[in-house]
Amino acid sequence: MGELGLGDTCGILRQPWVTSWRNSSGLGWERLYVSTQRERPYRAEFAPAATHLLILHLDGPVTVSRRQGRAWRSRQVPRGGFFLHPAGHGLAVELGGRLDTVHAYLTDETLREANDDRTVELTEELGATDALVEQLMLTLQGVIQRWEPSARTYVDHLTGMLAAQLVHRHPADRERTPYKTPKGLSPRQLSRVRELMEQRLAEPLPLSDLAAAASLSVSQFTRQFRASTSESPHQYLLRLRLEQACRLLRTGTSSIGEVAVSCGFSHQEHLTRVMRARLGTTPAVVRRAG
Repeated sequence: MGELGLGDTCGILRQPWVTSWRNSSGLGWERLYVSTQRERPYRAEFAPAATHLLILHLDGPVTVSRRQGRAWRSRQVPRGGFFLHPAGHGLAVELGGRLDTVHAYLTDETLREANDDRTVELTEELGATDALVEQLMLTLQGVIQRWEPSARTYVDHLTGMLAAQLVHRHPADRERTPYKTPKGLSPRQLSRVRELMEQRLAEPLPLSDLAAAASLSVSQFTRQFRASTSESPHQYLLRLRLEQACRLLRTGTSSIGEVAVSCGFSHQEHLTRVMRARLGTTPAVVRRAG
């Protein structure tokens, strides 16, 4: 699967009334495209797209209208509210004022993975609020602002969480998407996954590769991994990287920068930041203590 790009979106971001600040182009994201921009007032129609569109309002309130059938529905959308438009449907929309937004475009495959490989139809939302959706969108925006290749697994995890929240909280027919408690990985599956993590500590490691090691879809793997370890794959991998970095700092002679890169961190400052946040110490302190 190739990277999701501007050509996979519904067309809003190509319009002259949109000024883009940053987006995920060139980062290798295959299941999600994210863009942050300022939009000026407009009224337009867009052809159906293959991706599901989610727009988070970063300010407001602002009036937004969308056409449903022959009628137009309008609503004052507050800051933190969002607009949801399912794939495969034409879009007629009017924005009543200037607005800063984060757009997320998700593939239908990603939604199916979050729904045990079953098709799901999302509902059309206009001004809905969802604290988890808002936090995930803001986190993805922050990842783009401070992008590091080692965050690839983290992005895949955030994408899966966003898809799962949409599937289970915003389906067109809520009765058809019951939540099932995950059963967890088998010892053999968990062993294969950990072995792959240890082999590729220094590399960006997509969730799809970890899921393949367990012979599961990405969404099934993420849920079952957490059920087995009480951690997300990203948290678990980060812990392995930190443990290896501490071992090398205590027993090896490589520089702190070399240790950082060999353990999957982008550079020395990245290792220092993560180690201080998670362990309350720094690589230099660990080295001196060794």
